[in-house]
Amino acid sequence: MSPPLPIPPVSRPVSGHVRPPGSKSITNRALIAAALADGESRLTGVLDSRDTQVMIDGLRRLGVPIDHDAAVAVATVRGCGGRPPAEAANLWLENSGTSIRFLTAVCALGKGTYRLDGNERMRQRPIGDLVAALRQLGVGVVCESAGDCPPVEVRSAGLPGGTVTVSGEISSQYLSALLLAAPCAASRIEVVVDGELVSRPYVEMTLGVMRAFGVVVDARWHGRKVEGGKRKAEGGESINHQPSTMNPAFVVDPQTYRATEYTVEPDASAASYFLAAAAITGGSVTVDGLNRNSLQGDVAFAGVLEAMGCRVEWGADSVTVHGGPLRGIDVDMNAISDTAQTLAAVAVFAEGPTRIRNIAHVRHKETDRIAAVATELRRLGLRADEHDDGLTIDPGTPRPAVVQTYDDHRMAMSFALVGLRAGGIEIADPGCTAKTYPRFFDDLARLCGRDTHGS
Repeated sequence: MSPPLPIPPVSRPVSGHVRPPGSKSITNRALIAAALADGESRLTGVLDSRDTQVMIDGLRRLGVPIDHDAAVAVATVRGCGGRPPAEAANLWLENSGTSIRFLTAVCALGKGTYRLDGNERMRQRPIGDLVAALRQLGVGVVCESAGDCPPVEVRSAGLPGGTVTVSGEISSQYLSALLLAAPCAASRIEVVVDGELVSRPYVEMTLGVMRAFGVVVDARWHGRKVEGGKRKAEGGESINHQPSTMNPAFVVDPQTYRATEYTVEPDASAASYFLAAAAITGGSVTVDGLNRNSLQGDVAFAGVLEAMGCRVEWGADSVTVHGGPLRGIDVDMNAISDTAQTLAAVAVFAEGPTRIRNIAHVRHKETDRIAAVATELRRLGLRADEHDDGLTIDPGTPRPAVVQTYDDHRMAMSFALVGLRAGGIEIADPGCTAKTYPRFFDDLARLCGRDTHGS
């Protein structure tokens, strides 16, 4: 673990431009699509982080050649035409949920035996719903740990096709994993979601990436046919992110992913920290490379800040937040739950309490994020009431403390924001941000007008 990092308070409002690195979520989806394509794809804007590194390593172990030039954020992927060449592989995926879930489905396309494992926390993260779904399709998959958690062993002779039901209540990644593999099955696959679907924008992101690689999915939301992967951004949607109450169904016929040139957007989840810095300090920050029609649902976090009192400007290729007097809000963050910790940091400096709702599924992330946020806010001397599906945060003056991060990159990045306004805040194990954003603290320091050592 890296030593704690002090966060010096700023002496002026944080203002400037920043472009976060490529989206981890899009990078890993594009890597899967390119790996399954027929031909050579070139991906630009590729994120270089632990989560993407383990995905690339896993695909290479499955026999997919990938040349990754991290210095210029480019990956060249020579696709396998829908079937992984390796007949046996051991994949070590650390604590990357997207990697282990997507690659479990990819292994189901192969002909052989594959074992997927990760670190101690990964062995506590459920994958049983995906395993059960693949079994419905005739694939031999077992969890070796109690509680339907990794390690996972896949014994496959290919993915036959058929109709499958998958739970959507713990993670949308189970559905995304099935969708990414489905075009390469022997026959049509229909996936029906059982129960509430959390984080719907991430499924729409999956469909958007698939479409960019030439795959068409018949996606039915709320009982009607829609074109997958597109979002609307009319007024108010950024606050009331209601999940589907119907049973979405997705029909995927056998198809071939088309090799292509694909550009990965900057990470909208990472952008939330910089937009929040403007909100907290009364500054003005522009994130370049994103707009309101981004493939990533987390751009809607700007609307949450707007509801709290900020002014938001959307450009053709940018979003700007101008800070203002902040007020607490009551918000359903199911669809943008990766930004809930960011909002928790902003809530500390608002007028009145903030209630974050409908994010029970984040208890199964890198850590139990609801419990971790509440615990660390209390460590700062603040009141945070934990609920089954979220928490309520009362504003206050944080006291000096070393914030524990639980090997969770988002804990480190979000609580660093508190240190911009409150003295004596240190972030334990800041190196955990390497999971998705290795240079986060350098970029934050530059935006605050400091060198990378905080002076």
